[in-house]
Amino acid sequence: MPLQNRVDPRSQLHAVASRGTFMGNRGRLHNTEQQIVSKWKVKPWITCGLSPFKDYKRPGLMMPNSYTELFFLDEPTAYAAGHRPCAQCRRPAYKLFKEAWARAFPKQQDLSSEAIDDRLHSARLNDEGAQHSWIAKLGDLPGGSMIEHAGECVLIWSGDQWLWSFEGYTPLQPLIPAEQSVTVLTPEPIVRLFAAGLADSLKVHDSMLSTLVAP
Repeated sequence: MPLQNRVDPRSQLHAVASRGTFMGNRGRLHNTEQQIVSKWKVKPWITCGLSPFKDYKRPGLMMPNSYTELFFLDEPTAYAAGHRPCAQCRRPAYKLFKEAWARAFPKQQDLSSEAIDDRLHSARLNDEGAQHSWIAKLGDLPGGSMIEHAGECVLIWSGDQWLWSFEGYTPLQPLIPAEQSVTVLTPEPIVRLFAAGLADSLKVHDSMLSTLVAP
């Protein structure tokens, strides 16, 4: 049986067989039976690469006294769930993230990872501890933003709208009008980073790329 460690854009954890292209963590969320017993444990919610960092090989997933390995379809999915790049194993991506943060929030003097994580944490969770969503006009959202529409998750990317699934993306039909107000899943600070240029470096799932280049 698959482990319950696959994350959707609503920040929920699922047990599905399909693989992701990024790994991450938000602390140890599992018990000794590899069952998820907590939504998060630490404020740094990070996104890591799948390749071993400095040749370190993990003995297995959800090991005792270890963090819970989480997996995401792609980078927009991880950002929608409230995660940011790891400052160690994804240092170049984290550098781009911080540079975009400085552009998006020029009045924030403290750009330490702790200060950023504090602000992200307050933006991604509501008072009940669930994902905090917000409302915006579709046409005002930059590429990389994930929204909820008709009970589904939809990514805004490359001037189009893409229906999300654990296996990948398919074009959304019919399209949502640009003037329509929508529920945004991606935390508001992250959307501001996308608008400040971070969207240019996002890595999306191959299913979308194959659709874009198809004749």
